Amino acid sequence: MLTLPPELYTAEQTRELDRLIIEQHHTPAGTLMARAGAAALQSIKHFWPQAKHMVIVCGSGNNGGDGYELARQALATEFQVSLLEVGHTDKMSDETRSAREALLATDHPVYQFDGSLPACDVIIDALFGTGLDRPVRGLYADAIAAINDAENIPVLSLDIPSGIHANSGSELGSAVKASVTLSFIGLNTGLFSGDGPQFCGQICFDNLQAPASLYAQVLPRARRINLDDYAALLAPRERTAHKGLYGHLLVIGGDHGMAGAARIAAEAGARVGAGLISVATRNDHAPVFNLTRPELMCHGVDRVEQLLPLLQKADALTLGPGLGQHAWGESLYRLAMQSGLPMVVDADALNLLSKTPHHSDHWVLTPHPGEAGRLLGCTTKQVQTDRFAAVQQLHQRYGGVIILKGAGTLIFDGKLPVHLSTSGNPGMASGGMGDALSGIIGGLLAQGHSPIDAACLGVCLHGMAADKAAEQDGERGMLAMDLMPHLRQLVNLRY
Repeated sequence: MLTLPPELYTAEQTRELDRLIIEQHHTPAGTLMARAGAAALQSIKHFWPQAKHMVIVCGSGNNGGDGYELARQALATEFQVSLLEVGHTDKMSDETRSAREALLATDHPVYQFDGSLPACDVIIDALFGTGLDRPVRGLYADAIAAINDAENIPVLSLDIPSGIHANSGSELGSAVKASVTLSFIGLNTGLFSGDGPQFCGQICFDNLQAPASLYAQVLPRARRINLDDYAALLAPRERTAHKGLYGHLLVIGGDHGMAGAARIAAEAGARVGAGLISVATRNDHAPVFNLTRPELMCHGVDRVEQLLPLLQKADALTLGPGLGQHAWGESLYRLAMQSGLPMVVDADALNLLSKTPHHSDHWVLTPHPGEAGRLLGCTTKQVQTDRFAAVQQLHQRYGGVIILKGAGTLIFDGKLPVHLSTSGNPGMASGGMGDALSGIIGGLLAQGHSPIDAACLGVCLHGMAADKAAEQDGERGMLAMDLMPHLRQLVNLRY
């Protein structure tokens, strides 16, 4: 097993990688299948060293061929193997048929799946590979249900959990809940997006000895990012530094009953190093903010004209946390939109934008799937069904940098590959987390970072701070303000 590469591919792209290694590097498909079987056997020995009896559930495609190869090689190492077939053997590819015949030549029996699985130590899911694009039905759905109903038995899925769409990560009716997923040659985008993270378990990778030069021929659809990719943006500051060098962020929001959103965003911007933070909020809220964070410059803005001098001093905006969609919030929104400043557009500002869509190259939009649906005029479910398509449609309509939040947050500025972050955890499912992200990115924009750099670095910092908070005190009950000390630590890691 190899370190997971950052590049992510569609099913069509991984098939192209297969074709290139077969045709240009003269590696027969059967050889690749044998290597996949060997990699799967190695994974079983690594993760479940006490396992003696494996059940392999094979479909009729090439994923099933990997299963037949695994069975043949496992038998040679004294494993007990029960192989169950699902589907029509007369529809197999030549390579899969050859792998099946090689297993039958050992005189080991194979069985048709009859609705149940025998007792075993580990189950191998070799039903569907990356080509599945329709809902799972019939005996295949029964096989998936039987795998998932096997209590306390670990499951290894080959390529991708059967029932998960390789490109979008959507669950196609039903899907195998894997303990470990072993991906071959190229990681698919669906492993890290949509429903994929819920079903994949631990993801492992084997390139089946593909030469490195192979990957230069196919531009990946997406690339996983982490904080190390942006280390240069967090270089130590000069000893003569002063606050004027690190920008002035203006946070606009905090209508009645929603003051906390603006307060969270403002502190997040400060914690990632912005030199000055101003907040434009309701007059009643301004003095309260300073009770807990006196470093903020809090301004009561009850009339839109009071926002003008604040805009003139700002280098970047975070627009939307707690803004509301009533007359007050809408008037501030319209004036801020005319400023031409780099800005993060979040929360209610996104809802206002959805009512009067327009395009800009100078903003970062940070919708969650519900807000993305409103921006696109579709449902949340439609956004989640293909998050990659949604983030690209959002950019086409609105421009700038789009951050589609969620498990496997996507960042897209119109240039492939799409950026994908795997940092973060379910503890972030609490109010205020999005406000923290908008403040983080606003603070980075104020320091002069480009929108795409601020977006990518900001998403990494946000997710990693939440991971550190979860490691310290657990996921459940995590609050947005719990991220603040970890943000400060993370932006100083390179010192």
